[in-house]
Amino acid sequence: MLLEFEHVSKCYPGDVWANRDVSLGVEAGEVFGVLGPNGAGKTTLIAQLLGVARPTSGRIVMDGVDVVRRPDVARQACSYQPQTQVPVAGLTSMQAVTLAGRVRHGRGPDVRRRAHQLLQLLDLGEWERNAVPLSGGVLRLAAFCMAAVEPGRVVVLDEPTNDVDPLRRKLLWQQVRTLADRGSAVLLVTHNVLEAERCVDRLAIIDQGRVVATGTPAKLKAELRAPLRLELGLDLEASSPPFPAFVRRPAATRGRVVAEVAVADAGAAAAWAVGLQEEGAIVEFLLAPASLEDVYVRRVGVSLEEDASAAGVG
Repeated sequence: MLLEFEHVSKCYPGDVWANRDVSLGVEAGEVFGVLGPNGAGKTTLIAQLLGVARPTSGRIVMDGVDVVRRPDVARQACSYQPQTQVPVAGLTSMQAVTLAGRVRHGRGPDVRRRAHQLLQLLDLGEWERNAVPLSGGVLRLAAFCMAAVEPGRVVVLDEPTNDVDPLRRKLLWQQVRTLADRGSAVLLVTHNVLEAERCVDRLAIIDQGRVVATGTPAKLKAELRAPLRLELGLDLEASSPPFPAFVRRPAATRGRVVAEVAVADAGAAAAWAVGLQEEGAIVEFLLAPASLEDVYVRRVGVSLEEDASAAGVG
């Protein structure tokens, strides 16, 4: 195991716990997702890995080295994209990415070649040599390139797709996968779990500082024992319809209802939803296998949509 968090806890004055007994392991060559509500302790966990905060107890081990005792090792081994925007005012995207690569001791020609390649792969060619103020999405993509141009043994990405448009998000997920395929351990903190589900190898759900679930997406969905997901689209001003008994655990947000349906009840659920649509009670519906969002809702009691809205995540 390249990176291990061993019973890591962080308590602030006033008996405020950011983490409680967190144990996780990340292999070289895998994308490991960290998912949890706003304030769950994800950022604190990253800060402890990077030596910005010191655990109250526990160890963080990288390549056999306790990086709590040797934070310099983690800083050298990790490349990092923070959740906040990277200040690159006055620099072109090419200059910012190249500078990051040289700071990480990359060879000049190799860094410039890789920087150009990343910017092209993420469809940022028009900003490559343009120093005008960049939009939030372009800044996020440039920040990802700064972390990926000379990747560390561990690459930490904190909400890398914030403000990024759908097309470039798909391109970005491909590059996240490529980082792992080339041997880095990628630690990914994201609210875009429905997209990340196609990218992560394993993940952990953290709530109130504790790990409440961990495993592969397939394992977590199998443990849910809810084979099908029913999603109803409502008019924004409409209320939820009354639910028959086969519609389990309905969770409603404005304009949307997500529920669980057993495979044996799939036909009845589809017929019921079609009837609602014909009556005008709903706008649309989807009946599909359970997703990681369903796992998340079951574990932390809030939908990703609600959580992202509360956290200000786009």
